[in-house]
Amino acid sequence: MKILIAIPLALAVIAAGGMGSVFQTGAWYEALNKPGWTPPNWLFPIAWTFLYISITVAGYRVAVRNSPLVPTAMAFWALQITLNAIWTPIVFGANDLFLGVVVIVAMWCAIIATTVLNFRIDRIAGWLFVPYIAWVGYASALNISLWLLN
Repeated sequence: MKILIAIPLALAVIAAGGMGSVFQTGAWYEALNKPGWTPPNWLFPIAWTFLYISITVAGYRVAVRNSPLVPTAMAFWALQITLNAIWTPIVFGANDLFLGVVVIVAMWCAIIATTVLNFRIDRIAGWLFVPYIAWVGYASALNISLWLLN
C-alpha cells in the first residue's frame, strides 16, 4: 500500500523537476539585467536535486501517517509541486517575469503552509521542507529583482 503513495509523489516531483530540463535559461535569461547576488547557473541543478529528494521524502512521510491533517497537508503538497512545475515554463518558456513573481510567491506561501502542517504531523517531514522554504524565498527575491530590473 505504501508503494501506491510513493509512486505518485515521486512522479509529481520528477515532472516538476523535468520542466527545468525542458526549458533552458538560454540567451533571453543571459541577457537580463541581474542583481549581483544572482547565483551561478551550475548551482541550480545541485540545489534542486537535493530539494526534490527532500520534497518527495517529506511527502511520503506525511502521507503514511495516521493523522486527520494528512489530507490537508497532501493537498498543500500537491499545490506547491504544481506551482513549482508551472513556474519554469512561465518564466523560461513564456519569458513572463511578472507572472513568474505571482506564481513563485504563491508557491512560497503553499510551501510554508505545507511545512507547518508537516511539522504537526511528522517533525522530520517538517525539517525536510525548511531548506525548500529558504531556497524558494531566495528564488522569489531573485524573480522579483529580475522583474524590477527588466
